[in-house]
Amino acid sequence: MPTKNQGRMAQDMKRELIAIIGEMKDPRVAGGLLTVTRLDVTPDLDVAKVYISVMGREGGSKPVVAALNKASGHVRTEVSRRMHIRKAPRFVFVADDGAAYAAHINEMLRGLENDRPAAQAEPQED
Repeated sequence: MPTKNQGRMAQDMKRELIAIIGEMKDPRVAGGLLTVTRLDVTPDLDVAKVYISVMGREGGSKPVVAALNKASGHVRTEVSRRMHIRKAPRFVFVADDGAAYAAHINEMLRGLENDRPAAQAEPQED
């Protein structure tokens, strides 16, 4: 069960991760909309699982996640330096396709709404 301090640490870490990823010059990370959706840190601060959502990029999120996992040592060093903590967790980046799935569902719902006949679209008044 996460404590208040662990939650605060995770939020601060998430903010720093967003800044560090934004400053990266790796072309595999640049382009498209990259979002850190969630950060789960173990209670002993050994491992942090970072959920990444990538939209508007060809090839999807796999190359971005692979590049971030390859640069996780650099990210760990930068987080440790910026947050002034002795031991930063080992970061594991994972693709989070929740936003893309939600966009797909919205498109499907719009398609159903457009296919519905006009007589059923307006409620009848008596």
